Amino acid sequence: MAGILFEDIFSVKDIDPGGKKFDKVSRFFCEGESFKMSLILDLNTMIYPVELNEKLRLVLASTLSEEGATDPGDYYSYVKNTGPSRADYFEYVAFGKFYRILNESKSMADDDKDEMSSRLLSVYASFGGLLMRLQGDASNFQALEVDQAVYLLIKKISF
Repeated sequence: MAGILFEDIFSVKDIDPGGKKFDKVSRFFCEGESFKMSLILDLNTMIYPVELNEKLRLVLASTLSEEGATDPGDYYSYVKNTGPSRADYFEYVAFGKFYRILNESKSMADDDKDEMSSRLLSVYASFGGLLMRLQGDASNFQALEVDQAVYLLIKKISF
């Protein structure tokens, strides 16, 4: 789909492991199902409570337009003037920017104990001061750039 930078389902594995630092914000440590990505995400739990072991569908998108059209940069005028958007299908939407992207390499051993190298990418974003770190194999990401605007869209998966 046009404008989608990353998408996966994450399981919440831990919440505030070092203790709660803020009344209305928690830090969630999650693991991706499809790509085995590691996610650390700050969420305002007053407006979007999340529990341990819940599953979240997470999408990072460059636009809310389902056709991939460029956003005008003003969320409210976009929603007011364009009608339905990608945000209509999610429960939590935040706008932010990538502020750091680190390329690292990691060494993995397979059953034969042979070493193979894969590129590990750590992507950092800020959504109004709420931080996100998404880490995993670089092949799971499209071209991302520092200072690139991004929408975080989340919806709980129920069984």
